Amino acid sequence: MSDAPNNALQSDQARRLESGREYIGVQRIEGPLLFVENTHPVGYRELVECVTPDGGVRLGTVLDTSDKSVLVQVFDGTSGLTLPGTRVRFRGEPLVLPVSAQMLGRVFNGLGEPIDGGPAPVGTADLDINGRPINPTSRRYPRDFIQTGISAIDGMNTLIRGQKLPIFSGNGLPHNQAAAQIARQAKIRGGKSDFAVVFAAMGVKHDVAQYFVRSFEESGVQDQVALFLSLADDPSIERLITPRAALTLAEYLAFQKEMHVLVILTDMTNYCESLREISTLRGEIPSRKGYPGYLYSDLAEIFERSGMVEGSTGSITQLPILTMPNDDISHPVPDLTGYITEGQIVFERDMYNRAIYPPIAGLPSLSRLMKDGIGAERTREDHPHLASQLFAAYSYVKDVRNLASVIGEEELTPLDQQYLEFGEFFERKFISQNDHEERTIEQTLDLGWDALAKLPAEELHRVTQEEIDTYYGST
Repeated sequence: MSDAPNNALQSDQARRLESGREYIGVQRIEGPLLFVENTHPVGYRELVECVTPDGGVRLGTVLDTSDKSVLVQVFDGTSGLTLPGTRVRFRGEPLVLPVSAQMLGRVFNGLGEPIDGGPAPVGTADLDINGRPINPTSRRYPRDFIQTGISAIDGMNTLIRGQKLPIFSGNGLPHNQAAAQIARQAKIRGGKSDFAVVFAAMGVKHDVAQYFVRSFEESGVQDQVALFLSLADDPSIERLITPRAALTLAEYLAFQKEMHVLVILTDMTNYCESLREISTLRGEIPSRKGYPGYLYSDLAEIFERSGMVEGSTGSITQLPILTMPNDDISHPVPDLTGYITEGQIVFERDMYNRAIYPPIAGLPSLSRLMKDGIGAERTREDHPHLASQLFAAYSYVKDVRNLASVIGEEELTPLDQQYLEFGEFFERKFISQNDHEERTIEQTLDLGWDALAKLPAEELHRVTQEEIDTYYGST
C-alpha cells in the first residue's frame, strides 16, 4: 500500500514528460470533435493544441480518453481542418485562465481573451478553469443581505451573500434587462466592502451584448464589472467554457482578493443546449428531452462554485438566468436547476403582457435562505412578518380574481373588493418599477405597508400588533 502514492506520482510525471507530443492526422471529424487514435495516455480535460494545415493554432480539450482513441473538442470549431493535414499536440495540463484584479472593467470573449481593444491583462495567477472542489466542512452558512434595489427581490425573495438564486424566465421576457439592472445596483449594506460583478453571457445576440456593455458604461459601474461574452455566432462549444472561465475569475477575486463577488450567468439554457449538442455528436444515450444523463452533475459543478469558506472574508453569490422553453417550469433545465439551487425567481408572461416590470411572479418565486438574512440588524425587524403577510394576501387575491372571472366583480363582497384593490396596488406600485429605479430596503418595506393599508387591520394575521401600531397606515 505504501508504494501506491509513489506509483501515482511516477505515472503523473511520466505523462507530463510526454506532454507536447504531436500527432499528425486524425481519424474522424464530427462537428467540433476530433477523434485521434493510438496516442500516449492523456488526461481528461487536458489542454490540446490543434495545428491547422496553414499553421494556425486552435485550442481544445480532451472530452474522453481510452486505450484506443482520444476525443477532443475544439473551441473554435473544426472548419477547414482535414483528416491527414491536422496536427494535434497534447499539452499535459488543463485549460488555465490568467487572472488578476485588472480584469475588472474589461470585456472578454467566452474563453477569457480580451475583445475590448485593450491589451491582455497581466495575470498574477494561472488557475484551472475547472476550479477545485470546496470541502463542505469549510463552507460558511450564508446570512448577509445583498440589496439589489428591486422590491420584488429585496422584499419578497431576498438575495443572500453566498447564495445561488436562479431566475426562471421565458423567451421574449425582460430577463436581460433585469440582469443588467441587478449588476448595476447590487451592493452590500453596512460598512464599506469591496464588491464586484462577474457577468457571463452565453449565446446572446450582438445587440444584447452591446446593451450590456453600454448599460455598465453609462451607469458608471464598469470598473467593478468583468464581462464575458460568448456571442450567438461564436462556436457553440465555447459556451461550455464561458461560465467556468467567469467563475475562475470570481474565485480569485473572492478567495485571494477577499472581495464579495456577484456572478450573473445568462442564459444557462444556451449552455445546456451546447451540452446536448456535444452529447449527441458523441453518440451518448440521451435522457429527458435529449439532454445527457449527466446534465444534473454538470450543472451542479457550476452552481456549487459559489459560497463562502472559512479563513476568507470574500464570497461568491450566483444569479444564473435561464429561459424555460415554452414557459415550461418542468423542463429538464429549470427542473434540475431547482434541485441544486436555493430557490428561484420566476418571471410571469401574464404580468409582462400587463406592462409590469420586472414581471416577477409572487407565488412560485422563493428564496430558501431569505429567513436567515433578514430581520433586525440585517434589514428591518418587521421584514419577516411583512413578507409573510404580503405573500398570504397576494395568494388570496389570486383566488378572488378567479372567482370574479366566474361571477363578475360587481358580485364580490366589499372585503373581496378591497383585496382586488390591494392586488392592483401591490403589482403596480410594489412589484413594478422603472429599470433604472433603485429602492433601498426601507423604501421597499414602506411600500409593502402602503399595500397592506388597502386592507382592514383585522385581516393582517401574520404581523404583530406592535408592527401594526408602528407601520400600518403611517407611511
